[in-house]
Amino acid sequence: MKKILILYAAYGGGHYSAAKSIKKCLDDNYEVETEIVDCIEYVNKILNRITTGAYKEMAKKTPNLWGSIYMNSQKGVLGHVSSGANKMMAVKLKNLVKEKNPDLVISTHPFSSQMVSYLRRKRKIDCKLVTILTDFAPHDQWLIGHEYTDAFFVSNERMGKYLKDYGIEPSKVHVTGIPLSDRFSSSFDKKSIYHEFKLEETKPVILFFGGGEFGLGKDRTLQILDALIHNLPTYQIVAISGRNLKMNAGFKELVQESNSQDRVKVLDYTNKVPELMSISTIVVTKPGGLTTSESLASNLPMLIINPIPGQEEENAEYLEKHNVAVWLKKKDDPNTVIQELFSNPDKLEKMKENTKLLAKKNSTNDICEIIMKLI
Repeated sequence: MKKILILYAAYGGGHYSAAKSIKKCLDDNYEVETEIVDCIEYVNKILNRITTGAYKEMAKKTPNLWGSIYMNSQKGVLGHVSSGANKMMAVKLKNLVKEKNPDLVISTHPFSSQMVSYLRRKRKIDCKLVTILTDFAPHDQWLIGHEYTDAFFVSNERMGKYLKDYGIEPSKVHVTGIPLSDRFSSSFDKKSIYHEFKLEETKPVILFFGGGEFGLGKDRTLQILDALIHNLPTYQIVAISGRNLKMNAGFKELVQESNSQDRVKVLDYTNKVPELMSISTIVVTKPGGLTTSESLASNLPMLIINPIPGQEEENAEYLEKHNVAVWLKKKDDPNTVIQELFSNPDKLEKMKENTKLLAKKNSTNDICEIIMKLI
């Protein structure tokens, strides 16, 4: 039986979610042995705790600093430091690859891609390597060691062109989309979903994500939710705070003050995102690669808020350019943007239609099919 090792790093949830979706698809449809490992946690638990904690704090408290680091890490001194550190960590990761002895390694984070490609270059391991890019804009850190990577999976044609122009063999580049849970291809009983969340079937639903664990821009997020409540009295809102307790409390206080308990449902955490997207009209969210892919697969236009400078701002630019999203920027008045968007049903409908041009609903199956051909 073929063995596949799936590596990720816990800098944001999208890398792990992509890894899980791939593992489930492989396990359900092919005779293979799979395992998921956090590559940084394996290399050094203390380092993992420090670096993931630093990433979260920086993204939350000094997002512009993170954006600067992100952009500068493509080339120059920071780029060399990053790739150099990954070479040193690769020595430790070698033990894992030797122990598991996989036929193929799947990487959903640039760090693991760099480590495994370095080990292949040094002939320390003998297995194939594929890399899954989990955003809508390319970053050169993903491409270090590309000569020793057998396949790259990207979310859109623009990224595919970038990789080919970078010098990667066209046969290695696959525009499949970001891996999604198979639940986004499911058919749901919408009536039961309305009933479960105490929503009225006759009123449209807005799905509002409040920033998750980062709770980015709490005051701004509450301002936007308040604008939605007061400008759209005929809409219902499902507001998800994630596991951020302060955001959750802020949501509930705002709902109470506006006396909108009958049409605004506040959730801390839910595993029913595919179900909620199936009954929604629009998604209000920061533009992480995973949530964006899920929204597109559900044919939902997006109102983008609080993108982290760097990869998420690049995602926001891409989505707005392709007319599937409106980016509510820091300088914008939420009331004005919301009134203009929702008073124009033709624009919303056109945005919804455009999602069909970008959505990759079969991304996970397509990726796994190509991977299995490699081994």
